[in-house]
Amino acid sequence: MARRTESDEDSDERMAEAPAQIEALQTAAADAQARAATARTELAAAKQARTSAEAQLAEVASGRDAAEVELSRLRSDVEDMRERLSEAAVKYREAKLSAAPEVPADLVPASESLAEIDQGFEAVQRVVGQLKERMAEERQSARVPVGSPTRRGALVLSGLSAAEKIRVGLKELSEREGR
Repeated sequence: MARRTESDEDSDERMAEAPAQIEALQTAAADAQARAATARTELAAAKQARTSAEAQLAEVASGRDAAEVELSRLRSDVEDMRERLSEAAVKYREAKLSAAPEVPADLVPASESLAEIDQGFEAVQRVVGQLKERMAEERQSARVPVGSPTRRGALVLSGLSAAEKIRVGLKELSEREGR
């Protein structure tokens, strides 16, 4: 019979280990295939998420553009409204002043606020009313009835005390009775 050599024994051992190594390699390959399949699934999900995110970003960008256009339009509308309000306030002030010609225009504020115009107008009207009352009182006190004689030597009693006024009154009474 043939003698077995050391190399034959090594070959036999390797042959005996080979199925175990093959099985270990097959298990490792199966694990690698499973991880690769999981990675492909995750990659597909990531690609889908990216596509969705890009679509949302594009939608937001177009929405932002639309919002910027709308904002620009609204700003323009606000500016137009401010101009109209200013014009309306000027016309309102002019109408109030033309309705009350006794009110000096210089004293009523030129404002964009109708409330400020009203407040200023009312304050000026109060002052004008007070001036009219004072002027009427002065005219009334200076008025002399027609046809009545002027007073001669009228006494000014405003600076006298009560006792002095009584003395002056009694003196005038006695002079009248003596006539």
